Amino acid sequence: MAKDMTLLWCSGSVPCWRVMIALEEKNLQGYNQKLLSFDKMEHKSQEVLNINPRGQVPTFKHGDIVVNESYAACFYLENTFKSQGSKLIPDGAEAQALMYQRMFEGHTFYDKLGIVIYYEYYFPKEERHDSAVKRNKEALATELKLWEGYLQKMGSGSYLAGPSISLADVLVFPVVANAFEFGLSAERYPKLAEYYALLKDRPSVKASWPPHWLENPNAEDTLKDV
Repeated sequence: MAKDMTLLWCSGSVPCWRVMIALEEKNLQGYNQKLLSFDKMEHKSQEVLNINPRGQVPTFKHGDIVVNESYAACFYLENTFKSQGSKLIPDGAEAQALMYQRMFEGHTFYDKLGIVIYYEYYFPKEERHDSAVKRNKEALATELKLWEGYLQKMGSGSYLAGPSISLADVLVFPVVANAFEFGLSAERYPKLAEYYALLKDRPSVKASWPPHWLENPNAEDTLKDV
């Protein structure tokens, strides 16, 4: 089955990592994959555009089925291979509701993180302002405290939506990992640090860890004062 799948991806991309973790959790190793370079603009290549007209990664194809949005791809993999690998959607309305809530809140978390980490990428020099940097970091700090509270409420050793991994973790953990890779303080955010430690050595996460992070871990300190 995995041999009918193709993934075009870039190292460090949160959306790509989500799909790669999902593939690992569903025991779909051995899929066709190609690592592209953001720096070389390979995500805008004709190879990508033929499958994903937005020129973005991940670009994912299963046979003739194309699912490029990371949330959609993860849902697709869970629904298509329900009986295989990890069960990523829990039973019961209450557990499912919490999972859906956390995973879609992950969009806001990622947006607030990205505007701080990639501020200089998003905005040309003449449009950058110290006041905006301060405001963005304050908004991110508020968001981080929200997730600290969620994890505090769940209790030590819990995943985002319960005692077992779910799509919420598949989709949100890469955001948390990016925060710590960019210098987030474990002392200031102990519950997020505990959650990060819980997931980072999971086989699916280790197997899909961004290769350039392995080469140069914790190279950024953008978030050290958040």
